[in-house]
Amino acid sequence: MIADHFPPMGIRLTTPRLTLRMPTDSDLVALAEAAVAGVHDPDTMPFIFPWTDQPPKRLAQGVIQHNWRTLGSWTPESWCFNGIVEFEGRVVGIQDMRARDFATLRQVGTGSWLTRSAQGRGIGTEMRAAVLHLAFEGLDALDATTGMFETSLASQGVTRKLGYRPDGVHYVQVRGERVRELRYRLTRQDWEKHRTVPVEVEGLEPALAHFGLGDPPD
Repeated sequence: MIADHFPPMGIRLTTPRLTLRMPTDSDLVALAEAAVAGVHDPDTMPFIFPWTDQPPKRLAQGVIQHNWRTLGSWTPESWCFNGIVEFEGRVVGIQDMRARDFATLRQVGTGSWLTRSAQGRGIGTEMRAAVLHLAFEGLDALDATTGMFETSLASQGVTRKLGYRPDGVHYVQVRGERVRELRYRLTRQDWEKHRTVPVEVEGLEPALAHFGLGDPPD
């Protein structure tokens, strides 16, 4: 099994409705199709890099290549757990959690997207709660950060519900326009107060070294 040689592939997060895990090639086919089906209103752009502004075939290829690059560039000093989100037996999006120098900083960042047919059902809250549990309970993180545009009301709602606090603003260029990004931070203490989604984690212990914890991987 691939997890015998690259243990992060064996990590599985389970919530009442969802399963999150690193994607296999067959998962990437389903993930690409979920992206092509639509992620947001075409008149808006919720991402700093407008990766959804592509024809369907190029969009699908880009989703697959991005995940391959993420997997291929993993090191204990710089990693990204890009968990595909499985809901009712189908892949509906991705929830990532990434860090640099985690062994020292104990800080993670998160990002995500959902196919439009799965939006508005509380899945966004549940899938981010899953990786926050992995970060704070599994990896002993101290902080988690995230950001979204001030027009991304659903993402703001998820963020506030999970206990994040405002952490400043940032301006970026998107589609040639100046856009205001809101930054948020979740401390371990605030996570403890807002953890309401039950999460089970499997396969973490063999992968700890790949997150920069414990002895380096052989």
